[in-house]
Amino acid sequence: MRILVIEDHADILANVSEYFVLKGCEVTGALDGVTGLHLAMTGSYDAIILDVMLPGMDGNQVCHKLRSVSRRHTPILMLTARDELEDRLTGFRVGADDYIIKPFALSELFARVETVSRRSAGMRKNVLEVHDLSFDLDSLEVRRAGRLLKLNPTTLVLLELLMRKSPAIVKRRELERALWGEEAPDSDSLRTGIYMLRRTIDKAFEVPLLHTVHSMGYKLQAPSDVQLAVDRH
Repeated sequence: MRILVIEDHADILANVSEYFVLKGCEVTGALDGVTGLHLAMTGSYDAIILDVMLPGMDGNQVCHKLRSVSRRHTPILMLTARDELEDRLTGFRVGADDYIIKPFALSELFARVETVSRRSAGMRKNVLEVHDLSFDLDSLEVRRAGRLLKLNPTTLVLLELLMRKSPAIVKRRELERALWGEEAPDSDSLRTGIYMLRRTIDKAFEVPLLHTVHSMGYKLQAPSDVQLAVDRH
């Protein structure tokens, strides 16, 4: 499992990370809400462990942004030192999947993360997501911010590869192979496809997702400046 842990207490973050790594997980950590939100919006994780009390942006705000702005459905387990019913209800209202009270046993935390991740995987459709862009691989529907977009077969192939690799750079040759195999036409054909894709998924929206990496290729990536994205909403 790939786990994101957003926790401002360095010792707790280190202990959780070490335990989950020993269990075979790949763990990414963040010590504040803004950094955690950026990682959650730009990366792909099987579950997020999210502390409620965070500097800069608290856990409830992070959870709300992930659910309502970027439309991420990654399972979220929230950590809190407060055992009040209203605190837990607030977390569930903004989109948390589970709650655990501090102090907690690492074994219980791991078991709960496994449970919410397994439950989410069973419910999840075959959908790729980057920021507010989604691609349903079964229906071939592409949406951004809830708006249905029309793509032709060429741009659908490009989009699927870019979304699967996001936020990594996809080299030009890899994109050409995906479209035409080993018999790629001239380079203008790929540029035309990228232009059409960019016009469809970016032109009508404030935040661009498709980026050209000079002399290398292209990448699909959520905004690098999360605070700007937060301020806009």
